[in-house]
Amino acid sequence: MHKSTHLLVIPRFRYGDLMAVYLGMKAPDFTVNTTKGPMTFSDLKGKWVLLFSHPADFTPVCTTEFMGFAERYDEFRKLGVELIGLSVDSIYSHIAWLKDIKEKYGVEIPFPVIADIEKEVADAYNLYDPKSGVTVRGVFIIDPNQTVRWMIYYPAEIGRNINEIIRVIKAFQFNWDSKLATPVNWEPGDKGIVGAPNTFEAALVREKEEGAERWYLKRAKA
Repeated sequence: MHKSTHLLVIPRFRYGDLMAVYLGMKAPDFTVNTTKGPMTFSDLKGKWVLLFSHPADFTPVCTTEFMGFAERYDEFRKLGVELIGLSVDSIYSHIAWLKDIKEKYGVEIPFPVIADIEKEVADAYNLYDPKSGVTVRGVFIIDPNQTVRWMIYYPAEIGRNINEIIRVIKAFQFNWDSKLATPVNWEPGDKGIVGAPNTFEAALVREKEEGAERWYLKRAKA
């Protein structure tokens, strides 16, 4: 299998008595009910996955986000990304909400939405807030080897920036293909960054190479 470079692995942490997902971890497998029928996560191996959660159905910010993801769905598909929504609402609540969005806004939600009423996925990804009883607004990018590569949590009152999510996916795919990291504010078409040398001798060689700004910083085209 392909092994991408510059994979950040952070220490494990616990949420209560549960071992929560962390960067660099293999995504946990699960079989769940969705608005598109039963789904087993391991069946998606070999694909990029964007798993995102929303606090609750029939909420205003989440409604705008779902329509936003639906409008960019073809763009995600061209990138080979599977979108999966999630909350701890029931399948009937999901169906009623998606039906309302289609009827009121003319937007059909084309991706599956997990009805995580048992909180199996929400607990694994540290997404459930027991105080409010709703799901935390989270986003996870999972690579074709089913490794968790990116995770970010938003407060309930802040909507996500889909442009940034797509930029991050493109950056991961750039790294996946080229083994180059990406500098600040990287956009597709920009140069990447070569990994820094790890010996004194290699550092002396690196600083003389084309594209080297310092011995530890070299930009290169893919």
